[in-house]
Amino acid sequence: MIEEKKELSDSEKREASLERLRQLREKLFSKDISTARLAGFNLSWMQEDGLAILKEALFGDYPKTTKKAAAYGLRSMHGRMKKLGAEVLEQGRSHSDRMTREACVKALAIIKGQIPKRTGPKPGKGKIKGIAQRRSAGPRSARRR
Repeated sequence: MIEEKKELSDSEKREASLERLRQLREKLFSKDISTARLAGFNLSWMQEDGLAILKEALFGDYPKTTKKAAAYGLRSMHGRMKKLGAEVLEQGRSHSDRMTREACVKALAIIKGQIPKRTGPKPGKGKIKGIAQRRSAGPRSARRR
């Protein structure tokens, strides 16, 4: 049995490409950050079409997860699109939306090899510290009396 590969016509290829872009755009707007980031990464390989979708997501009125995923996709651009992706992130640094600015600043810092400063409490300090102090008070039987 010899498998015959069906050659797609140009219009069929175009339709398949548009469908793939539509699916990735839909996933980029997902509330699940993992799904959105994966879509952003996949769009980073799609040249001008991917750049246009990522730019729309970054500068549009969309949730934080979408903006972060778009910034991730822009910093993941390859080849000749890498410079264009960095330029879009530079434009985002002066955007009026705070989430857009933060996502762009962080993405540019990662591109430049700098580690962005973490904000907020250190993970795991609060509750674990309290448990350690309580356990060091002595054996359980001594505390119950």
